[in-house]
Amino acid sequence: MQIDLIIIITAIFFSAFFSGMEIAFVSTNKIFLEIEKKQKSVFSTLLIKIKKSPSKFIATMLIGNNFALVIYGLFSGKLILSYLFPELDQSFPVEFKHIIYQTLISTFVILVTAEFLPKVFFHIYSNRLFKYLSIPAYFFYLIFGPISSVLDRISSRVLNKYTKTKQYELSAVFSKDELGDYINEELSNDLDDQEKKTEIQIFQNALGFSSVRAREVMVPRAELISVDRYTSRSEINQKFISNGLSKVLIHRENIDHILGYVSLYDMFSKPKNIKSIIRNVEFIPETMLINDILNILTKKRIGIAVVIDEYGGTSGIITIEDVIEELFGEIEDEHDVTEFTEIQIDSKNFLLSARLEVDYLNNKYNLEIPESEEYETLGGYIVHNTQEIPKKGEILMIKSLKFEVKEVTETKIETLSLNIRN
Repeated sequence: MQIDLIIIITAIFFSAFFSGMEIAFVSTNKIFLEIEKKQKSVFSTLLIKIKKSPSKFIATMLIGNNFALVIYGLFSGKLILSYLFPELDQSFPVEFKHIIYQTLISTFVILVTAEFLPKVFFHIYSNRLFKYLSIPAYFFYLIFGPISSVLDRISSRVLNKYTKTKQYELSAVFSKDELGDYINEELSNDLDDQEKKTEIQIFQNALGFSSVRAREVMVPRAELISVDRYTSRSEINQKFISNGLSKVLIHRENIDHILGYVSLYDMFSKPKNIKSIIRNVEFIPETMLINDILNILTKKRIGIAVVIDEYGGTSGIITIEDVIEELFGEIEDEHDVTEFTEIQIDSKNFLLSARLEVDYLNNKYNLEIPESEEYETLGGYIVHNTQEIPKKGEILMIKSLKFEVKEVTETKIETLSLNIRN
């Protein structure tokens, strides 16, 4: 009886191993495999041999799993009956109900211990486990090689003849998502190095650069500084001095009718009138991708693009600097002043500016605030849920987050406190 139990446990172990390696081989990051192939190690040698015939490796894992399951089935049935029905004489044919008991219990055990749990575990840690367990896997790859080769040829011929489908191949082509996953998984341990951390952040920004839209990086309408076209030179000069700007927008009637902008450099030439030095701007929709915006601005040699909403009104502006900062991070000069409040009181309490972006807060503090195309900032998230601008001192509960509005104007939330309830 004890020997039977040892055989059953061993069969479950090998079944879990073969099932796990099968899913790990399919789930392993392609970039990780390509990089490991270039390394001079035992794993790289084995990987090169395995990659020559991926379908043969999968067939080997399936064969090994089936052998383990057959052995498990032969011994588990007797063991189950001996525990449930000790008085039963197993030298005679068993009844149908006993077969049902055997099937249900043995199936449940094998599904949990050798299928579900191993596949989930090997899928999560596919890179690491596939690397460390490649040596025993390759040992079985050699043992079952003749059988898997025959099965591989048969399946290949059947697929080609009846379905015109090629057998499984491990392509070296990888997606942008796989590249991002590899960076997050494999290089996370090196983030203590500030220089390397910066390089990785730029690389991650580059991966998402092509999917960022104008409304996500623009300077919003509420923060724009614009003057009427008939404003005097002295007043415009005062705008430059008081705000530390290098460019000031010029509008007709109101900010929804922007004519262009004047630069500080042109003001030094002492123009006869402002109209003579107004430079053109490009008008773009909120949904335009920033890589397209960068192409337009550089080709037309225009420094500012005015972002317009669906009704044709001014939604904000975006400059080449804003686009570059999305790739390389914030570029601050002597006139840039960080006005956003960002204070972490403890692990569950914060004092934050409503203008801070939701994805930034999630990445830095792991707040798990839902992200959506409907809003970009913390204030936008609150207004999206409340459908109104809350009053000062108002307390809001949104899922597991408790907000208290500290400062607010008629048009927007300024600062608020955040408490994580869970």
